Amino acid sequence: MNWRRISLIAVPYLWLAALFLVPFLIVFKISLSDIALSIPPYTPTLDLSEGWSGLRNMISQLDFENFEFLADDDLYWKSYLSSLQIALISTFFCLLVGFPIAYGMANAPQEWQPTLMLLVILPFWTSFLIRVYSLIGLLSNEGMINQFLMWLGLINEPLTILNTNYAVYIGIVYTYCPFMILPIYATLIKLDGSLLEAAEDLGCSRTEAFWRITVPLSKAGIIAGCFLVFIPALGEFVIPSLLGGSDTLMIGKVLFEEFFSNRDWPVASAVAVILLLILIIPIVMYQRNEQRRIEAEQ
Repeated sequence: MNWRRISLIAVPYLWLAALFLVPFLIVFKISLSDIALSIPPYTPTLDLSEGWSGLRNMISQLDFENFEFLADDDLYWKSYLSSLQIALISTFFCLLVGFPIAYGMANAPQEWQPTLMLLVILPFWTSFLIRVYSLIGLLSNEGMINQFLMWLGLINEPLTILNTNYAVYIGIVYTYCPFMILPIYATLIKLDGSLLEAAEDLGCSRTEAFWRITVPLSKAGIIAGCFLVFIPALGEFVIPSLLGGSDTLMIGKVLFEEFFSNRDWPVASAVAVILLLILIIPIVMYQRNEQRRIEAEQ
């Protein structure tokens, strides 16, 4: 019995070791290397071929000059701060848009709920890249949004939306909003309607019952949705590259340019290591929240 339990527990840990720990160690090893005109474009500082004695000598000579370079160059820490800002604002707007949709789905007639769920997940049937490219046609100066606003007479000349941070916010909210809707909907659908009736019987209006009963009981779904949006949005690369302009600064975009344009793999690896360490914080918080939710349901 113990061996069965150990084998079951070992499977996810082996999966994490193979797809997370090993790649992280490889990237960390490259971050301690020196740039070189070679293929691959770096000179390893750590070389395990010399055995344990050689490894001890190399460890004593290790330096973290690539990480020091990131601290000295304001481009990188500004990219981290800008990514945090964009991810937080996008998460807030996803919550602002996603909660009413999830609330409407949960309170819709039961026969309509599968159809509404299908409409939410339907965009995932299309390539992510195609969906982002479609936004270019909508947000450009000659796009449908500007043409529609000019047809209504609300504006006299096209608005500059594309190649700005506003386009990045729109792209992230459009892309990641289902990740906010689904966990909130999963929480609201389990809400006991008799609690709202009891609150109204005790003198609460519908608005007060919503804020006193519905929102607190949907906290687990809100937290899960916020983490599911914030974590991938922080390292987003495609959306700022295609929809953002030259002033849009996100760490995923900087990371791509370091790897493929500058071919400075050691610095790019250092950027990736720090980004991963930043992401570990919300990931651990999300896991703890899920564990508390599961324990509360039991």
